[in-house]
Amino acid sequence: MKVVFSGGGTGGHIYPALATIDEWSKQDPQVDFLYIGGERGLEKEIVSGAGIKFQAVKIKGFVRSISFENLKTIYLFLTAVRKAKKILKAFQPDVVVGTGGYVAGPVLYAAQLLKIPTVIHEQNSVIGVTNKFLKRRVSKVGIAFPTAEHFFKTSKIVGNPRAQQVVSGSLKSNFDLSDLSLLNDLPTVLVFGGSQGAPKLNKAMVEALPTFNQQEYQIIFATGKNRFQQVQDQIEAAQLKVNSNIKIMPYIANMQDLMPRVDLVIGRSGATSLAEQTALGKPMILIPSPYVTNDHQTKNAQSMVDAGAALMIREVDLTGSVLATQVNALMLDQKRRLQMAQQAKKLGVTDSADQFINLIKSAL
Repeated sequence: MKVVFSGGGTGGHIYPALATIDEWSKQDPQVDFLYIGGERGLEKEIVSGAGIKFQAVKIKGFVRSISFENLKTIYLFLTAVRKAKKILKAFQPDVVVGTGGYVAGPVLYAAQLLKIPTVIHEQNSVIGVTNKFLKRRVSKVGIAFPTAEHFFKTSKIVGNPRAQQVVSGSLKSNFDLSDLSLLNDLPTVLVFGGSQGAPKLNKAMVEALPTFNQQEYQIIFATGKNRFQQVQDQIEAAQLKVNSNIKIMPYIANMQDLMPRVDLVIGRSGATSLAEQTALGKPMILIPSPYVTNDHQTKNAQSMVDAGAALMIREVDLTGSVLATQVNALMLDQKRRLQMAQQAKKLGVTDSADQFINLIKSAL
């Protein structure tokens, strides 16, 4: 059996695909996988690093306004469709699976033109642009949020495959916080703004450092690879010190190993992050990105707040003072954190990869 996956742009579209491939490979080592991503996308580095066959097409997303750039994008899309068709004809997959991001558009469209079964996964509570384009001719649809059901004629709630991978990893995780020069027996907060980082969250963290330096809990703060030096410059310019209870780093490669060890997670409300955190039952402070399609991160976050699993700070309201106040309120109230953790756990779908694999097979 041969299966093509496509998705990219952000880790939220890549990791569900990799989690599905990982679980499927364990179930059937004979399945042959190929990942088609963008030439310049984050997926090229991540997928190749995971040891999965990778090929690329040249594509970029549409500008969300009337622009000459969109004419170039249309040309790139058509060119990418032609290249994707060549790749698919050579590989001859039984099914092509899209996990979101603009690169999945030409790849799955090419598969549809070639009459190859296609399956898409919608991670968010609101349908993305690519999946909106593909939904009319897709064979099967898997969704993570029940609120996305009405966007599709037929769909199945399968959760987010990343959740199962994270839970499986947590059972054997023995992450040693001393490797980060932190203590294993101290309550720990994890702060990250996604794989690219979040400038306003980073700025609020810098502003809150004087308060966090004084606390009896510890913080792991991932700035995003390309924003680490900017944060260091901000700290130096403000003449701030960073005490030993705070670890600042660009990126956390082994997030699935670290996540089970933390007591509170602060960050964006992308679908994959929420899937990981609910599967592990983590209380959350969510700062939705206002720069995404249909403000879907706010809708994702609100579903967590409504369930009693999270607090939400809108980016427009985010300051160092607001952030520090919210963090202290939870870190100094263990009972409240445990209640939020229980509510988060109720939302987690821990067999999500299995469910998605079965859905893909049903498309054949």
